[in-house]
Amino acid sequence: MFQTLLNKLSAHPGLWGFLRRVVEDGFDAEKDVIRRELDPWRDRGKRQFLDFGCGTGEFSICFPPESYTGVDIARHYIHYAGRRRPGRYAVMSGAGLGFASGSFDGALVLGVFHHLPDDLVRTVLADLHRVLRPGATLLVMEDIPSPRPWNVLGHLMHWLDRGDYIRQDDAYRRFDAAVLLAAPQLSYQERYLRPGSVCVRPS
Repeated sequence: MFQTLLNKLSAHPGLWGFLRRVVEDGFDAEKDVIRRELDPWRDRGKRQFLDFGCGTGEFSICFPPESYTGVDIARHYIHYAGRRRPGRYAVMSGAGLGFASGSFDGALVLGVFHHLPDDLVRTVLADLHRVLRPGATLLVMEDIPSPRPWNVLGHLMHWLDRGDYIRQDDAYRRFDAAVLLAAPQLSYQERYLRPGSVCVRPS
């Protein structure tokens, strides 16, 4: 019954986005990492950024509007973002990005992979590598289950998020390795904020 209610809430992008912002404390910690690692406002107008799985475009405000492209598989989320958020938006799946190779100087993947099975995550990583230019930065942030049973808010957020593939930290370490094998010119940069946060940069 409650799951049915959550499904109905998520069908309304504005309402679902408001609920997520309340639970996630306005995503302030995530936005701080975006500013630090992608530095979107440096050299404004000279770089392009891709937000893969952008949802309602929550993080578009972290980027110059002319430099931001958000993609998501949910058409109603993209429609919502296009009417209310700055930047460009398109409906695309993780099976193939409709961009030319080397189109972007940076990419953000925030809270997406825990909705995708392993084989599709690997496909997405390979295509992200394709559309990124040499010297680009890939920033991936994912939640993992809290090891602390008293972290009620963390467990509630995972339940609300409804991801079918929420992984432990060691699983994301294997994906790190997959990225580096697919793109040997990249190097593992840093893991912080919370387990599952990864920044990959050129070596």
